[in-house]
Amino acid sequence: MPAKKNKVDSATMTGAALVKETCRRLRVARNRWKDHNNAACRNEREKALALYERLSAEERANVPQELRVWLRYRSEKYFGPDRTPPGTPGTNR
Repeated sequence: MPAKKNKVDSATMTGAALVKETCRRLRVARNRWKDHNNAACRNEREKALALYERLSAEERANVPQELRVWLRYRSEKYFGPDRTPPGTPGTNR
């Protein structure tokens, strides 16, 4: 029988655990991006962004700069509000 996975409740996380989970989700989103799996990347990015917004300024400094840059620039360029939402008909190029 496989081992049971511990479910992480991100709503109650604080401090170092919240920073760690934010970094994990950002890494997963970035890997989905590299794999060209945009739907999965978008979902992970939204979850990571929600966690990132809960961090204080000191905690945000603990997130590696590489992940912060990806979240801020790369993902906004491709997933920002000015982009066409996924599943919109008639947007084939």
